[in-house]
Amino acid sequence: MSYDGRVRDRGQVAIEYLGFIPILILVAMAGVQLGLIAYTAQQAGTAARAGARAASLDESAQDGCVNAISDWLSVTCVPAEGGDEVTVTATVEIPSIVPGWNFDPARKTATMPLDH
Repeated sequence: MSYDGRVRDRGQVAIEYLGFIPILILVAMAGVQLGLIAYTAQQAGTAARAGARAASLDESAQDGCVNAISDWLSVTCVPAEGGDEVTVTATVEIPSIVPGWNFDPARKTATMPLDH
C-alpha cells in the first residue's frame, strides 16, 4: 500500500481549519458587538427625546426614557430645566458580548420647550 502526499494533506487542512475557527468566531462576535454599540447609541437618542418630551409635559423624564427603549437595556435620564425649555441626558449601558471588552455608556441629550 502506498501513501501519497494527498492523503496526508487532507488531514493537515482539517487541522489548519480547526485552528482558524476561533479567529472566525472572534471576528463574528466583534461584528455583532459593533452592531450592538450602534443600536445602543440609537436607543439612547430615542430615550433622550422621549424623556425630554415627558419632562416638557410635567411628567417623569425617567419613565419616559424607560418606556421608549428596549426592555433589556438599562437607562438613566437626568432632566435639567433652563428658562422655557428642558434638557434631558439619557445614559444607556452598552452590553458586552465579547469577554474582556468593556465600553463607556452611550450618552445622548435632547432639548424640548416647556409646555405650560
